[in-house]
Amino acid sequence: MAPNGSSENLRNRLAEKMAGDITLSEKPGESLKKWRSNFEISQTDIANYLKVSPSVISDYESGRRKSPGTLIIKKIVESLLEIDMDRGSKKIHAYESILSSENSTKSIYSTYEYTFPIQLAKLVNLIEGEVIFKGVEKPLYGFSVIDSQRAILELSSHEFQKLYGWSTDRAMIFTKVSTGKSPMVAIRVTNLKPGAVVLHGLRKEEVEPGAVKMAEVDRIPLVATTMGIDQTIQLLKKYSQYYAGE
Repeated sequence: MAPNGSSENLRNRLAEKMAGDITLSEKPGESLKKWRSNFEISQTDIANYLKVSPSVISDYESGRRKSPGTLIIKKIVESLLEIDMDRGSKKIHAYESILSSENSTKSIYSTYEYTFPIQLAKLVNLIEGEVIFKGVEKPLYGFSVIDSQRAILELSSHEFQKLYGWSTDRAMIFTKVSTGKSPMVAIRVTNLKPGAVVLHGLRKEEVEPGAVKMAEVDRIPLVATTMGIDQTIQLLKKYSQYYAGE
């Protein structure tokens, strides 16, 4: 079935955003890997679509091969979108609210995008966090600090997806939480899943078992920290400035 005008426009806008992000990145391979991870598509799936060896995609992402030109980037972006459409367009539609949003929601206290990803262990160390559930660890390409009470009260599940920014592989730091259950419930009903969830203001033993169980079901790393929020944001932003020296 051919896509209607609205769907085609959404796809074109998303393709433009993705291609621009990869092309303008200081590390195109990292950006390419980020988007592939966002769409939950394997290197093999892209390679099969493009009729190339999976090692070609791996080499682009790792930087072993010269950065892809605009034509190759366009083909890779098209492959991601086509594969997602074959799977029901769940990821494409999940980005619809972000594309249509003109103003950032008041629920976001702070958001930041990394040029180079941060590993979960490093993030936990920086914010003096306690790992509650290890989950599936991914490189984190940014973080969002969310006013949990406001987000839960004011946002629909569709609007909640705006909180992710342009990368789902990010740490979602929820403030004003009492047990940790509400943020995990909100995440459960969305198509996009974060790379990690940080419950701010709680100690490990204060997190409700139900919240931990939901993290286990979605295999999302769950962390607790009591570090001051301003200090947390400052340290996480500062990390990117010293990445190259590590």
